[in-house]
Amino acid sequence: MIPVPGFEGRRVAVFGLGRSGITAARALQAGGAIPILWDDGETGRAQAKGEGFTVEDLGTADWSDFAALVLSPGAPLTHPNPHWTVDLARAARVPVLGDIELFARALASYSSSSSGLTGEPRVVAITGTNGKSTTTALIGWVLKSAGLTVHVGGNIGVGVLALPEPTPDAVYVIEVSSYQLDLTTTFAPDVAILTNISPDHLDRHGGMDGYVAAKARIFANQGRDDVALVGVDDTWGQEIARDLSDRATVISTRPSQRAEGYVAQPGAVSKDGELVADLSTARSLPGRHNAQNAAFAYATARALGIDHDAAVAGLLSFPGLAHRMEAVGRLGSVRFINDSKATNADAARQALASYRSVFWIVGGVPKAGGIADLADLFPRIAKAYLIGDAAPAFAGTLADTPHVIARTLDAAVVAAAADAASAGGDQIVLLSPACASFDQFKDFEARGEAFRAAVLALGAVPETAS
Repeated sequence: MIPVPGFEGRRVAVFGLGRSGITAARALQAGGAIPILWDDGETGRAQAKGEGFTVEDLGTADWSDFAALVLSPGAPLTHPNPHWTVDLARAARVPVLGDIELFARALASYSSSSSGLTGEPRVVAITGTNGKSTTTALIGWVLKSAGLTVHVGGNIGVGVLALPEPTPDAVYVIEVSSYQLDLTTTFAPDVAILTNISPDHLDRHGGMDGYVAAKARIFANQGRDDVALVGVDDTWGQEIARDLSDRATVISTRPSQRAEGYVAQPGAVSKDGELVADLSTARSLPGRHNAQNAAFAYATARALGIDHDAAVAGLLSFPGLAHRMEAVGRLGSVRFINDSKATNADAARQALASYRSVFWIVGGVPKAGGIADLADLFPRIAKAYLIGDAAPAFAGTLADTPHVIARTLDAAVVAAAADAASAGGDQIVLLSPACASFDQFKDFEARGEAFRAAVLALGAVPETAS
C-alpha cells in the first residue's frame, strides 16, 4: 500500500466503495487522515464498517470540516449531471480528487530531500480508448524482463494505491481511464502514452470534445524532460500531437502518414524508417494493433534506459493478456481466440483485421453505432454467431454475411466449433463481442472465462504462447 500524506488529522470524504474507493480509504488512513466513507449500496458500507472505517451519510454530513472529497471514478464529475457529492463539495469549496491524484501527491512526497531516498520512483501512464490494457501489461513485462523493479496496476488489476510503497528504483506502470484523468490536477508521469481515441463514454464527458480533453490531461502537467508518446492514427491523436509540438513522439500504423517517429506494421516496428523490432515470431502480438502496442513498449523501454536488445527480447517473450487476443485452446486444426475485452466495435476491428477468415462470436449490450463501421471487414467473416441483446440488430447489419442467432455464448461456441471443423484446414473461432457484457455476464472477464470453459468442455487442448 502507498500511504497518502497531506491530510494528517483531517477528515476526508470518500464516496464509492468499490476497489478504488476502499483502497483510497486505506491509503488515506495509513497516511494519517480520518476517512469518512459512504456508498449508495449496503454491501460497500458493510465492508467499510467491517474494516473499522467511519461510515457516515455524506448527504447529511458537515462539509465545512472536510479537507477533500475522494470520488469513485464510477460517479459522474460533470455529465450527464454532477454526482450529488460533487455538488455538496463544490458548495463548500472542498476539492474533488481521485485515486490517481492521491497517488501523484503521495509519490511527490517521496523526494530525495524529504524521504532520504537516493533516487525517485518513475511513472509510466497509459490511456486510450482501446489497447491500453495490453500496452500496460506489455510495458510491465518488458521492463521486468530487463531487470527493473516494476509495479503494474491502476485501471488494470491492482488499484494504484494498493501497489507497493515507493523505492528509489521503482517504476510504476499504470493504466488510467478518462474518468480517473478527469479527477487529476498534478499528475505528471515521466512517460505518458495515448494509444488512440475513438468515441466512447460520451455521456460521461458531455460529448467528444470533453472526452478528448480528458484523455489529453495525461500530458498536461509533464515537464520538458518528460516523454509523451502519442498514437496518431486518428484525427484527435494528431491534434494532440500537434499541440505538444516537439515534445511528442508519434506512433502510427500508417507508413505514408508521417516520415518521423515510429511506424508499426504487422510483424514489425520501425523508427524513422529503420527496423527496430521484428515481431514475426511473437505469437502473442499478432496484427497491426499489437505492433503498435509493441512500439509503445519499445519506446518506453528505451526512454527508461533499457538497451535495444533487452527491449526486443522482452517484446518477443510476452505471454499475452487474458481476454485480449488470447489463444485459449486448439481442437484439431481449429484455434479459439478469446477477445472478450473488445467491448466496442473499434476494439473488435483490431481482432477481425488480424485474421483472413474467422468464425465470429459477437454480441451483448451494443454500443452506439453497433457494428456498422465494421462492414469493410465482413468479407473476412466465414460465419457470425450472434449472442445477447444485440443479436437481432446485428443480424440486420450483417445482412447477407452468413450468420445465425445463437443467443447464448455456450451455444455459439458449439456451433462455431462444428462449422469451423467442417470447413477444413486451419480455422479461427473468435470471440470479439464488440459489446458490453452486462446482459449475460457481470463483466468482460466473466464472459471470457465462460468462453474458455466452453472451449475446454469441447475437449480442446489449452494453448500457451511460445
